[in-house]
Amino acid sequence: MPVHSHRTGVPFVNCRRITIEPATAGAAAPLPMPIRWYGPADPADPTYCHYERVVNLCLHGGLFAAVNTGLWFVQGLRHPWSHLGWLSLTWGAFWLLHLIIVLRLRPRTEVLDQGEG
Repeated sequence: MPVHSHRTGVPFVNCRRITIEPATAGAAAPLPMPIRWYGPADPADPTYCHYERVVNLCLHGGLFAAVNTGLWFVQGLRHPWSHLGWLSLTWGAFWLLHLIIVLRLRPRTEVLDQGEG
């Protein structure tokens, strides 16, 4: 059953399960479909804004992992860089702050709203 946007009623999550047949004999494990947005992009929709923030967080985390891995690898090949640990810790702290902001700004669901009243 797809979940609908709060404002537009447009379904945005494909919750169907697919099965991928393995190359060897055995049972296929069901895998969830990726998140999809059905409908026009509406920046005023809080659910759309939340998923935009989640995508930005994932890009930030991927860039953090790729750059830090590369820097630590290069440091291992050449002379040590004394400030690399501080750079990694600072950037990791900013990523955690970004995660907290995304979690704090997520839209409220009807289940949480019903439980408070």
